[in-house]
Amino acid sequence: MVKPRHPQMTVKCVDTYCELYRDLFVEVRPDEAFKYLHLGIISDIKRKTLPAIAKSVGLKNEQGLLHFLTESPWKAEELE
Repeated sequence: MVKPRHPQMTVKCVDTYCELYRDLFVEVRPDEAFKYLHLGIISDIKRKTLPAIAKSVGLKNEQGLLHFLTESPWKAEELE
């Protein structure tokens, strides 16, 4: 049996805030994408596009963030 991995740690304030929403994500990848999007939004990059956010948080490309926003099974109403 494979031991599930924990999401990557980011900035403490982002990790603490996103912890409140962890129950909405059954897999670790959406949980990490949620944190990376928040981290990108509060960063000092000029353009808050998915490629720019992905680059600023150290991802190879924006595909994981795009998938989180378009294909993940979470519901926006649950975030409210």
